[in-house]
Amino acid sequence: MGSYLVRRFLLMVLTLFGMSVLIFVMLRLVPGNIADILVDASGIADPKEKAKIARELGIDRPILEQYGKWIGGLTRGDLGFAYVSERPAIEEIAPRIPISAKLAGMALFFSVLLGVPFGVISAVKQNTALDYFLRVLSLSGLSLPSFWLGLLVLMASVHWFGTIPIYDSNPHTFMQDVAMLGLPAMVVGFRSSALIMRLTRSSMLEVLRQDYIRTARSKGASATSVNYDHALRNALLPVVTVIGIEAAFLVGGLIVTETVFNIPGVARFLVEAILWRDYPIVQNLVMLIAFVVVMVNFLVDMAYMVLDPRIKFAD
Repeated sequence: MGSYLVRRFLLMVLTLFGMSVLIFVMLRLVPGNIADILVDASGIADPKEKAKIARELGIDRPILEQYGKWIGGLTRGDLGFAYVSERPAIEEIAPRIPISAKLAGMALFFSVLLGVPFGVISAVKQNTALDYFLRVLSLSGLSLPSFWLGLLVLMASVHWFGTIPIYDSNPHTFMQDVAMLGLPAMVVGFRSSALIMRLTRSSMLEVLRQDYIRTARSKGASATSVNYDHALRNALLPVVTVIGIEAAFLVGGLIVTETVFNIPGVARFLVEAILWRDYPIVQNLVMLIAFVVVMVNFLVDMAYMVLDPRIKFAD
């Protein structure tokens, strides 16, 4: 176990290093930079002014020097300065992280809360009217784009209530905060819940056909015991994998939802920073998303050991 954790940790560090190089290089392969954008926006035609801006921002230095400065700053907790606002990048990023984290967390909670139970019910009630209804519902969830569903929800809110849910950056109570993010979370989590439901159903059906399930039934075990104590735990491994993938996807996949519902989160801010070629913001936000994805994969591996004691990692 110990050697596995060490290897897993070293792999995480290597992965993050590779991602940092990829992020840094690809961002600079995109034509244009912040100096070009500022010069074009202000109508300045003097090349000396453009060179002065590039020198002040440090983007005229060799690429290895820029990369070393960025990584060195990360190790010290210094994320640099945002080019557009001229404020420390941490001050621009930090207030937006809790917003996206709450939205992604609520969406994932909604997905698991609906996806796993409905998947189990659909498998247990296979080929019944309820099973057909749940399968059609899951196909609808996979087919409807979240941005289109969000627009439908907004139009329905205007039609029925005469208003739209507007995000308030200073909610008065916890329940008001939950209510503001609940609707966008359900919109973005609908697709994930449909995916989890279908995978849970398929995994449950496969497990329910195993010999040990028939043995448990022949020994007189109740249907509840067979379905939940024996079948569900063994069917959860692929489901946990998908939940982890969806959790990682939600961190960076909230761009459209945050835009539709006017939520000042990380994903929406990332798009704005990319348009301005705001290198410190883009680099740090994408690196943050990469770190979350790597950590989620690590937690999924740890969950395997809890769910299935047969999985052993040799020292």
